[in-house]
Amino acid sequence: MAHTYLNSLWFMPMVLVAAPAFSADYLTVTQAQALIFDKAAVFSERPTLLSSDAKDQIKDLSGVRQRQDQQPIWKVEKDGQFLGWFVVDDVVGKHEYITYAIGISPQGEVLGLEVLSYRETHGGQVREASWRDQFHGKTLKDPFKLDEDVSNISGATLSCRNLLDGVKRLLVIHQLFLSQSVA
Repeated sequence: MAHTYLNSLWFMPMVLVAAPAFSADYLTVTQAQALIFDKAAVFSERPTLLSSDAKDQIKDLSGVRQRQDQQPIWKVEKDGQFLGWFVVDDVVGKHEYITYAIGISPQGEVLGLEVLSYRETHGGQVREASWRDQFHGKTLKDPFKLDEDVSNISGATLSCRNLLDGVKRLLVIHQLFLSQSVA
């Protein structure tokens, strides 16, 4: 029997190893709304369509590009009193999106931050209340510098920085388009 090249090859099964995919949804929009605002609050969806000029303005003031043309926003009221705004946003962690929400007072102050979905394999510590609580009370007058007014988490630097930048961008949107729009 003739010995061929193919007969002399060792065939080994191929094993594909992929990095483990990790995605977790922690809160729904409704759950985050109840955590940031009073459970009895009424949320009126007010999605904001942003023109190219508006997106340029946001980038100029925040230093961060506004990727989406439409920003999900809800006006929040309780017993006819305006409580503020609830905004859902996405930022890139290291490779994947982080979906989060913030509450903004009528005066432009962060009332709270909640992480709805975290899709990275590392850095989930940004979900911890002790880290998120650093955003409470932030306004555009704050420096928004990692390790200056919001602490960094080792191994989650990009997630920390991008959430910090995202919150600043949302406060700019409030300043430009929501602070005058209470009706």
